[in-house]
Amino acid sequence: MTHVRFAPSPTGRIHIGNARTAILNWLFAQKTGGQFLLRYDDTDTVRSTEEFAQGIAADVAWLGIRPGRVEWQSKRFARYDAQADHLRASGRLYACYETPDELDRRRKRQMARGLPPIYDRAALKLSAEDRARLEAEGRKPHWRFKLDGKRVEWNDLIRGAQHIDTATLSDPVLVREDGTYLYTFTSVVDDIDHAITHVIRGEDHVVNTAVQIEITEALGGAVPAYAHHSLLTGADGKGLSKRLGSLSIQSLREAGLEAMAVVSHAALLGTSDNIHPCTDYKELVEGFDLSKLSRAPARFDEAELRHLNAKLLHMLPWEAVKERLGYGSETFWLAIRGNIEILSDSRAWFDIVTNRIKPVVAEEDRAFVQSSAALLPDEPWDGTTWKTWTDVLKVQSGRKGKALFMPLRLALTGLDHGPELAQLLPLIGRKLSLERLQ
Repeated sequence: MTHVRFAPSPTGRIHIGNARTAILNWLFAQKTGGQFLLRYDDTDTVRSTEEFAQGIAADVAWLGIRPGRVEWQSKRFARYDAQADHLRASGRLYACYETPDELDRRRKRQMARGLPPIYDRAALKLSAEDRARLEAEGRKPHWRFKLDGKRVEWNDLIRGAQHIDTATLSDPVLVREDGTYLYTFTSVVDDIDHAITHVIRGEDHVVNTAVQIEITEALGGAVPAYAHHSLLTGADGKGLSKRLGSLSIQSLREAGLEAMAVVSHAALLGTSDNIHPCTDYKELVEGFDLSKLSRAPARFDEAELRHLNAKLLHMLPWEAVKERLGYGSETFWLAIRGNIEILSDSRAWFDIVTNRIKPVVAEEDRAFVQSSAALLPDEPWDGTTWKTWTDVLKVQSGRKGKALFMPLRLALTGLDHGPELAQLLPLIGRKLSLERLQ
């Protein structure tokens, strides 16, 4: 069975970029009959909160994702301790005592000499006496993983054949001076223990992959398959980092967007498929293939998302919305759905067909509008009533086209746009229509 994971840090709410990663993992799990793991990367115990974790769970559920398993890194420190000790015992994790200032000066000297600014492994040359002296001075070690310094290769399921020479990288710090662990390490330990078979994540982790493959091998774990998707940019081609707050899943939900509009947009963005609204995951799962994802940056345009949201609403049947609306009827919904962008827009149309409004009538149209009331057909009304009535008015008044229809629309709805009046008129009914026309 395939196992994938989505691993947000509960230091904030997830945004559209995070959601895209979650959705791609969910689609892959559904396509392959695998399991989706939600893992909270909450080793930052200062910034991680239960409130953010609950918010992320709500966002994931709103997106229609149902994790088969939930894990918390904060509950696994004993496991990380054991695995760190294993790496120390095998000589792959070594103590370093340099301060950030010392490391910065050393990097600058290396660059001045034309050398790459990577860690020179000076700590490996320290004797037991040297380490004792430094610790007596009050220095606490941070711990680096000793890379093999080899060419690490993998077949990326999106980017194709990849390789990174770890000799060009600094040995990564896995344990800080205060004993806390970095993502690079805990993520590998979790992926091994949770039998993760595929890691689908953003391309900003490509370099991490070479390092994490070496850590996985050092711990005796099975190396998962990797797939790195492109990151989102704005419609202007620039990064979204400054706008992520306004593009959180919470804010999109509160703005009235449909979950499946967000899902459809995120799933199809940056693929070879046309972006179109899907009413559920079925179509997306059937058409899902990582090879369809482009390596080029995927441009996210909020205006396009809102347009997609409108298109989705325009195709939803009454059964899909009636419980959420709590008012109206199927006839009402079919009449107005083509004229809304978010579901709550329907309330204004419900008020128009059921409540008193202020008609809009130009002075030059007043006599025509008032006289049209006398020619209203008797009820019952149906979809043919509008044409029957306006055919008579056309003969009586000599008006046609916009000069005939627009004054009636303004008087009956107070707006110069909206659904076909042939559909609205029976909903408004004769009593309200007479009141507005007179």
